[in-house]
Amino acid sequence: MNKPQSWEARADEFSLYGFTDLPSVHKRGAVVLTHGEGPYVVDVNGRRYLDANSGLWNMVAGFDHKGLAEAAKAQYDRFPGYHAFFGRMSDQTVMLSEKLVEVSPFERGKVFYTNSGSEANDTMVKMLWFLHASEGNPKRRKILTRMNAYHGVTVVSASMTGKPYNEVFGLPLDGFFHLTCPHYWRFGEPDETEEEFTARLARELEETIEREGADTIAGFFAEPVMGAGGVIPPSKGYFQAILPILRKHAIPVISDEVICGFGRTGNTWGCQTYDFMPDAIISSKSLTAGLFPMGAVILGPELSDRLQAAVEEIEEFPHGFTASGHPVGCAIALKAIDVVMNEGLAENVRELAPRMEAGLRAIMDRSDHIGELRGVGFMWALEAVKDKATKTPFDGDLSVSERIANTCTDLGLICRPLGQSIVLCPPFILTEPQMDEMFEKLEQALNEVFAEIA
Repeated sequence: MNKPQSWEARADEFSLYGFTDLPSVHKRGAVVLTHGEGPYVVDVNGRRYLDANSGLWNMVAGFDHKGLAEAAKAQYDRFPGYHAFFGRMSDQTVMLSEKLVEVSPFERGKVFYTNSGSEANDTMVKMLWFLHASEGNPKRRKILTRMNAYHGVTVVSASMTGKPYNEVFGLPLDGFFHLTCPHYWRFGEPDETEEEFTARLARELEETIEREGADTIAGFFAEPVMGAGGVIPPSKGYFQAILPILRKHAIPVISDEVICGFGRTGNTWGCQTYDFMPDAIISSKSLTAGLFPMGAVILGPELSDRLQAAVEEIEEFPHGFTASGHPVGCAIALKAIDVVMNEGLAENVRELAPRMEAGLRAIMDRSDHIGELRGVGFMWALEAVKDKATKTPFDGDLSVSERIANTCTDLGLICRPLGQSIVLCPPFILTEPQMDEMFEKLEQALNEVFAEIA
């Protein structure tokens, strides 16, 4: 077999792309990267890109943070790998569990480790199923999420994900229910106020519980801000409207903080930004600043106690992963938490978030084809529309967001197309000049694409 010569051809020959627009990659070729410099990444041809997607939301300290790399190297030298089975785990694992409970909104709790956010959400569902069955409620297996929610790609977490592309896998599984997406701008009815929209979604939740039976529902999962659904903050008062309903029916509330957690919204946790207290938190991505694949289920006091009682009854929790609580991953996570919280990264997000919003709003105001700006902290989306007044989207065949993202890439800016939106979620180390560079290249790309298709 003759081996392809270029990096792009080699990538195409031997790699199966995930979540990739194939017409674009066939036309343009893959971008093959060699290294990073702060918030920039560099490809095999020496081209430099400002990565306004933080890798995949996760490289919050940039791509060459020496302290994080040194923490990994030191732990590899000291104790390079172990598991968390059979009552054995590394000291780094113990210290990280202590730290995660300490920085969580819970007074106390327990932590269970996975290799990704998808696995953490799967694990949480299994915990709920096991818990309810042990308490004499084996019918409590149904899971409530929302349309446009993204909770992962494993079979259970994909069933929780309210995206139509999962239909190609024959998903969701039975027993997974997707409620209305809390996106007022897109799904509010004519003449419906935002408060009325929120009240309607609360009624829908109550009616769903009554129809299905509270005694059949295992839990409710929600991202504080929907990330991969297109950066969709909740409508005004959303969590304050639905939490009392869920509490009344004793339905556990799980905050999926895979994207929102550790500073992305301006607070340590997205549930703090939107002022609600969950029963458990799902963490990943920023947990290790992208340097190690890790997820964590952080259980609050009540679920910790109930699950511990269930485990004691059968003398074990029969679930886990070979690399759960990996000592190198835990060492990196401990350092990452310190970097975000104590090296000015979280503070930088809080300080520059208003500037980011103002810059993007100015771009929207100057464009005839940006219908909505939405977001919080360092996570924002611009929604492209054919007509602002009617919110009419562009024809899907135009692949408008993909065109914008590709044009941005040509200009040296990486951003993410989602539906007809462009998502910007830069690393927490972004400076004001780098933010201005992001604005300039984004607006240039928008103007070029809209001139072609509008």
